[in-house]
Amino acid sequence: MPIQLPVPDLVSLDLLRSVGEFGSIRQAAMVHDVSQPAASMRLRSLEKVLGLTLLDRSRGRARLTPAGIAVVEWSNQILEGVADLMRGTQALRQQGQTSLRLAASMTVSEYLVPLWLSKLGSAGADISVSLQVGNSEHIIEIIRAHKADIGFVEGWRVAPEFSHSVVCSDDLVVIVAPDHPWANRKKIVTARELAATPLIVREIGSGTREILDKALEAQGLKTMPMVELGSNTAIRAMVSSGVAPGVLSRLVTNAEVESGRLVIVKTQGIALDRSIRAIWSKSAAMNKLARSFLKLVADSYQNGEFQKPN
Repeated sequence: MPIQLPVPDLVSLDLLRSVGEFGSIRQAAMVHDVSQPAASMRLRSLEKVLGLTLLDRSRGRARLTPAGIAVVEWSNQILEGVADLMRGTQALRQQGQTSLRLAASMTVSEYLVPLWLSKLGSAGADISVSLQVGNSEHIIEIIRAHKADIGFVEGWRVAPEFSHSVVCSDDLVVIVAPDHPWANRKKIVTARELAATPLIVREIGSGTREILDKALEAQGLKTMPMVELGSNTAIRAMVSSGVAPGVLSRLVTNAEVESGRLVIVKTQGIALDRSIRAIWSKSAAMNKLARSFLKLVADSYQNGEFQKPN
């Protein structure tokens, strides 16, 4: 039977489903990467098309009405079917694909991706690989825009729009120059002392900075940046010159620590461990090449071919 017009658009139905999930138009708008006014307009248009009140907007919140709950339940199958359709058509387009698009945070791209790609090469894969580099926040935007097949980030959280898996673990360390007062002291540096000290740190938006900020916030404290830099190399250079302590990934500091140019300071009462994750879009099927690469990396850690960073 022909579909009767007018028909509600799929984006608005998906937006309504998100409002039901989060209980907030603002949060649903953030997930869908639209402004709150635009989201509100879409939802009112949907109500007009269906001739139903779908949301109770009283008391500063947005809750599904009984009609809204029913519409979401009926539309779930439609939305999942469309997602399957898009994944299937993308898979058809990607058959025989020989190029792999990666995106990785600066730490991961400098210290882990070369290792992973050498393993891929030794496996005899005849493919071309492109790599985009940025901080974790930038990598998330690249994956959101479908400009890479897989992204690799560090951090605490992953937005619900992405699928993800933990590849390996890492931790942050406090580093100082060999002649810094902390280099030879026996007393362990506490979270409170670290928060009270001007530090050389990565910029906001990087996974390294997010872990440090969250770890201090968990103790009711805040980071006190002396200098914020977007380069691991620049931070190492400033710290080794004795300007101030810094906080970086252990991966980034290993060579300088072994050579004696930097010293790792023991800390207490602050959790600086983190997971390095692969992320990809839920709305697009991961192609066979990307799946194979991710499995190759995961298997190599599992069987001990790659040493875990920490």
